Amino acid sequence: MELPAGRPPRIEIPRWIQLVGLPLLVLLGWVVATTAGHAVVLFLVASLIALLLDPLVRGLDRLRIRHGISVALVYLTFAAALLVAIVGIATVVVGQTKTAAERFNDYFTAKAGQTHQTAADQDVDRLQRWLNTHHLKSVKVQENGHRFVKRIRDRDVGKYTSQVVSFVEGAAISIGKGLFSAVLIFVISIYMLLDMPRLHRFVDRRLPPAGGAPLLLRIEGALAAYVRGQVLLSLIIGASAGIGLYVLGVTGLLPGGEKYALLFGGWVALTEVLPYLGPWLGAVPPGLYALVVDPFAFVWVVVLFLAIHQIEGHIVVPNVMGSALRMHPLLVIFGLLVGFEVYGLVGSLVTLPLLAAVRATWEFLSERLVLQSWPRTAGLPLEIETLELEPGEPAEPARVDR
Repeated sequence: MELPAGRPPRIEIPRWIQLVGLPLLVLLGWVVATTAGHAVVLFLVASLIALLLDPLVRGLDRLRIRHGISVALVYLTFAAALLVAIVGIATVVVGQTKTAAERFNDYFTAKAGQTHQTAADQDVDRLQRWLNTHHLKSVKVQENGHRFVKRIRDRDVGKYTSQVVSFVEGAAISIGKGLFSAVLIFVISIYMLLDMPRLHRFVDRRLPPAGGAPLLLRIEGALAAYVRGQVLLSLIIGASAGIGLYVLGVTGLLPGGEKYALLFGGWVALTEVLPYLGPWLGAVPPGLYALVVDPFAFVWVVVLFLAIHQIEGHIVVPNVMGSALRMHPLLVIFGLLVGFEVYGLVGSLVTLPLLAAVRATWEFLSERLVLQSWPRTAGLPLEIETLELEPGEPAEPARVDR
């Protein structure tokens, strides 16, 4: 039978491969993933980066720039931007955390003024005076408030704030250690990108495009769709955070919040690249700002980002990324959960681009591979024994022997 014009030839997978080869292949993949999971993740990330940057390299190649120089230019730009972002994030988070911890400690411990009261005690007195002037004298918060402040002061709030600072510094050190893996990923992906033209030719020889887009180009297109979806997602969440902080500032719930709404919104958009952790990491600078300006404003900032996190995780991400990757929102949620359970933050970060690459590969192979059908088993012959009945004898059901 002749195939329609432009349709790729279909390869039939024999039954013995379906029965033996495919289960063994799945078992081998599982063994490799469990015994050498770190190496597998490094090569997967390096492959995704190489495929993402390959269109840029090809664009420079069209300008008659040597392939090696094109790779160097793309990677130097990419590495410089990534390094600046990492260093900037670590510096801002650690510095702001130290400043906020010191001010938070002084809020409960530093005595000033003629009354020699701490700022926390003064705020308790102000709250009681506000209640008294608004006909709420029956609400007594002054005594309990001073008792609460004294309890915090006696437990040495500085010890707890120093623990927070130590935690943040430890996180910064962990980021520094992760740079070693990042360098290794870059080296692997550079080798992949240098040999990408040869890989294109190899794959096209083994799996001819036959009138359609080649396999690697389809994967690169799927990854580009993921990038577009991620940019749209960052814009939506960043704009939501910026507008929310602006509203809190205008209404007086966060003094000065309207001045820094654009800056904080841009920061939230940047951290949105990290699944699950992104909205909380984006909340750190505005949260620290709220603690420094007015501790009560911190509650409103927490409420705002809690709402953003819930909407982002259950509505925005599944629908935006599902539309960009042409996947059902439930599959997006399931993939993110599985990636996080298997390999933590890195796993959830790699899951969606990996799903995009797998979908493009599956669509390409489904046009060329077909499973050999299994013959239907014929029914077993039945032997029916007939009985001769005497006149007047009641009939019995026929006995069937298999």
